[in-house]
Amino acid sequence: MEQKLNMDWIAALLLCFLIGVFGAHHFFAGNIQKGVTMLLITILAGWIFGLGVLITAIWAIYDLIMIICGKFTKADGQVITMYV
Repeated sequence: MEQKLNMDWIAALLLCFLIGVFGAHHFFAGNIQKGVTMLLITILAGWIFGLGVLITAIWAIYDLIMIICGKFTKADGQVITMYV
C-alpha cells in the first residue's frame, strides 16, 4: 500500500511558514478565533508596541513544529498528518 502526501498538511505547512504571523494556517484549519487573535496581535500590537510580530512569530514557529510532528488539529478535532 502506497502512502500519499496529505494536501491539507502541505497547505498548512506552507501557510504557516510563509504567512504564519497573520494566522493564515489557523484560518485554513477552521480555527477562526486563533486566526483572528494572531492577526490582531500582529497588526495592533505590532503598531502600538512593536512586539506583535515577535509574539506571533514565536507562536507560528510553535505551530510549524506541531504541523511537522503531526499534532496540529483542525477546528473539528481532526489531526492534520503528513500522510493520508
